[in-house]
Amino acid sequence: MKRFKRTCAVLLAGVLLQAFPAKSQTMKTDNLPSNFYLSRLANGLEVLTIEDHSVPLATVELAVKNGAFVQTPDLEGLAHLYEHMFFKANKDYPSQEAFLDRINELGIIFNGTTTNERVNYFVTLNKAKLEDGMKFMNSAMRFPKFLPEEMKKENVVVAGEFQRDESNPIFYLLQDMDKKLYGDLFPRKNAIGRYEVILNATPEIMQGIKDRYYYPNNAILVIAGDVNHADVAALAEKIYGDWKPSSFNIWEKYPIPEFKPLTKNINFVTQSENAQVPIIMYGWQGPDTRNDLPATYAADVFSYIISQKNSKFQKALIDAGLAYQVQVSYQTEKYVGPINIVLVPVAEKTKEAMEVLNAEIAKWDDPSYFTDEQLQTGKDMLEISDTYSKEKTSEFVHLVTYWWASASIDYFNNYITNVKKVNRADIINFVHKYVKDKPHVSGILVSSALKQKIGLDAYFKASE
Repeated sequence: MKRFKRTCAVLLAGVLLQAFPAKSQTMKTDNLPSNFYLSRLANGLEVLTIEDHSVPLATVELAVKNGAFVQTPDLEGLAHLYEHMFFKANKDYPSQEAFLDRINELGIIFNGTTTNERVNYFVTLNKAKLEDGMKFMNSAMRFPKFLPEEMKKENVVVAGEFQRDESNPIFYLLQDMDKKLYGDLFPRKNAIGRYEVILNATPEIMQGIKDRYYYPNNAILVIAGDVNHADVAALAEKIYGDWKPSSFNIWEKYPIPEFKPLTKNINFVTQSENAQVPIIMYGWQGPDTRNDLPATYAADVFSYIISQKNSKFQKALIDAGLAYQVQVSYQTEKYVGPINIVLVPVAEKTKEAMEVLNAEIAKWDDPSYFTDEQLQTGKDMLEISDTYSKEKTSEFVHLVTYWWASASIDYFNNYITNVKKVNRADIINFVHKYVKDKPHVSGILVSSALKQKIGLDAYFKASE
């Protein structure tokens, strides 16, 4: 279950409530942790309180089902820009200066992130100022101004992000991989966006994004830390209860198209003069949380089996001296989770490394490819990773909203239980259904000098 990242470095389809209850209601979930309290306001806003009394802090997070997955080419990157514009002037704080003054008054630490299927905004502050923090977030969420002068200033910040990403040649490898893997729907997987779209955005376009997706029935409010759930419920009703839900079904009015399955293998070469070593990347369209939940668990366990140093996969490539690094990963998402392999070969052995890589993939459905001990270790590694991710509540909350958007709260709560159920047959079924003999994309990052040095054209050519 890779969280917020790609290699190298799940909600079931959203249904708009057509009729809201007259008052807030407790929501039923399976195996909700004892310190989780989940309810829904009459306007559709889900409210989750996570009580953790270890330190006198509170985190207020608002998340929206927005992100790359809603983007058409003309909107590519605007979910990202909207995130940047969130902590700006609004009705209650009419200038950036006033906004920042209030942040200083409240002692707030704040940030936001944009992923493929969720945008989240969060502040952490002293628990005594919880109500002030909730009001502060309400102002930013519901009443943004999108001042032209602030948008112009933010373009410089966004440009800096692009420049940082583009300074790493792997950025272009990842971009090329997704363009081949998703075709004309690539914008729906490109969270950072296109700078030219962001640069030409106007306040009217930003307001249009708000009018599409920023409604309580498409959002969740999470309050985590040294708080009382009854107090949070009362404050949520007081501050957010008059937030009007959408008058239309968001996903009917702005439907999300299905990604077209690959029909053939595709090869590509990404050339960058900054590439110091060749980097090989394979990609498949994997399972998603709408159509194949069991395969998402099997994919995670298998990636942790393969990552073990004593696995046949690692021995064939790393121990044999063919590569410096090889990693298999799966990103759980609501709309096609990608399966990726990244291989950093010894330059002079690139051809042999690719041949061995292909040979090993062909063995992945062999029941003897991994041992019972490696299977159990993979599950244990996932459980340890899951436990470690929950150590700090102010960061743990971001994982909760990610899974709220891309799977469900129940998926998150029952994740380790379902991981423990994965068996050898589940993994073989996953390999058969999504990987072995399935169309995939193969790419390699090289400089012109590396390309000539390893004689790439003799054994690897880009598809027409």
